[in-house]
Amino acid sequence: MAVQHIIRGVLEKNDIPEGVFNLVLGHADVGAAMAADERVPLVSATGSTRMGRAVGAAVGQRLGRALLELGGNNAIILTPQADLDMAMRAIVFGAVGTAGQRCTTTRRLIIHESIYEEVTQRLLAAYAKLPVGHPLQAGTLVGPLIDADAVTLFTTALESVQKEGATLLAGGQVVSSAELHGGHYVLPALVAAENHYATVQAETFAPILYLIKYSGDVTEAIALQNGVKQGLSSAIFTLNLREAEAFLAAPGSDCGIANVNIGTSGAEIGGAFGGEKETGGGRESGSDAWKVYMRRQTNTINYGTELPLAQGIKFDI
Repeated sequence: MAVQHIIRGVLEKNDIPEGVFNLVLGHADVGAAMAADERVPLVSATGSTRMGRAVGAAVGQRLGRALLELGGNNAIILTPQADLDMAMRAIVFGAVGTAGQRCTTTRRLIIHESIYEEVTQRLLAAYAKLPVGHPLQAGTLVGPLIDADAVTLFTTALESVQKEGATLLAGGQVVSSAELHGGHYVLPALVAAENHYATVQAETFAPILYLIKYSGDVTEAIALQNGVKQGLSSAIFTLNLREAEAFLAAPGSDCGIANVNIGTSGAEIGGAFGGEKETGGGRESGSDAWKVYMRRQTNTINYGTELPLAQGIKFDI
């Protein structure tokens, strides 16, 4: 709505009809109608992988174009060479900022066994003092979930992952008080888990951070990171150049965004934003994104007095 308000002023100053840029509020039926409408040559859709499959199928059926930016299951790798003081801020911000409701939210933390206990204790201390409250109140770091359904997804995921063998280390409770005006607030959760758990493999759009232990060298951590169906954002914290290069190289992170010594969330402004695998393959922003929105045409103009034919073919008539 803020963008619509800004654009409205731009349109008025340039005598451009208001209908050039529109904000339409609605449910899935509105999106389905747009995806199926042949008058819409390109549909850019941001949301869940389930939504992307439906949009991609509908647009593809009419041979239109779809730009899909879908789910993420973003991980940060902490190697023994990590600057933990720097990493802690990135981890907590990435996991609980906007209450875990960003496509680049940090959902998995892959920690080398030699520093696992220290990292866990640091996170427990940080989570114990997280200020949860009204987002417009000064000092608040964790606001509400979007609705009651989001709270249900949060609690259901925590119940499911514990049945699979995970341990809830902190948080996970629903917060209710008169001071929060009946909003949908939860305490961000820390969970000791394994990467192969079905719940860990899925994206839960809520503040749940799974702590996953690895041993061996950085290739083991990269394998865990890549071992999910989503491929949006990824990060590694290390002061070892070889580890960083291994992460960025072709056999390294298979995500559309790969960061070194910065978190999964918040540093992507201006870059090509999007991911691979079930994240959809689309890119918003960045140097090449505009190409998706353009109709491309190849032109050949003959300024000579003779007709050239392809590959020097002779075709005399």
